[in-house]
Amino acid sequence: MSDAEIENVKVWYRIARRFSRRRGARIIPHPGPTPDANEPTGLGGKSGALRAAIFGINDGLLTNLSLIMGVTGATVQNRFVIVAGVAGLLAGAFSMGAGEYVSMTAQRELFERLLHIEAHELATEPEEEHEELQKIYEDRGFPPQLARQVTEIVMKDPKVALQTHAREELGLDPDELGSPWGAAISSFIMFGVGAMIPLLPFLVGSGTAAALVAIAASAVSLFAVGAGMSLFTKRPMWWSGSRMLLVGALAAGITFGVGRALHVNV
Repeated sequence: MSDAEIENVKVWYRIARRFSRRRGARIIPHPGPTPDANEPTGLGGKSGALRAAIFGINDGLLTNLSLIMGVTGATVQNRFVIVAGVAGLLAGAFSMGAGEYVSMTAQRELFERLLHIEAHELATEPEEEHEELQKIYEDRGFPPQLARQVTEIVMKDPKVALQTHAREELGLDPDELGSPWGAAISSFIMFGVGAMIPLLPFLVGSGTAAALVAIAASAVSLFAVGAGMSLFTKRPMWWSGSRMLLVGALAAGITFGVGRALHVNV
């Protein structure tokens, strides 16, 4: 690969990271200490499995609740609700698992390629990489002499140099590239768990009673998932839980209304 092609890959990666971060809220420095500042707050760990599990159970619950409420609004036949619920569970679980695996694999391969390019540059162009890292430190406010000293220490060890360049230049942590299988399995299982909650009442009952139990169980679960997210975001539990509950209620209400409008007599 030519130098121009290498630089092109790195430039496009930086552009993608820049645009992906524009959705985030503006960060304002806090004037004082924050509570629980020393507690770990990472979502993904080294495999991304926890992140996939949270999104999996949330998607499974919302997707199947909306699907089941839509079918319930369209027909009173319990068997159709069960068929739709089981189909939604299986389709969604496999879709989420496959999607997580493909996306995590592509992401990991891209990160590994970028790390390989960076390692190649460190081996073939050490002076340029030295100047690049020193400039990064200077841009962050390091005095030139201190930036040079820190850079010299970092560049003495090839492994430390690669890790530092990956973090400072590319924004990557070589030790946390993500596990495709971990994310896929976690997402698959948790989607199934979430999707089973609104389906279970129709497996043991039928009619209005099953629908009411499904709504109640899903509402409690939605609030619990939202409240659980507050353990990581440090938002008030009632706010996170209520927001998740509101989103689920809107989705289920809309699909139920559509199903009622398309009422089917069998």
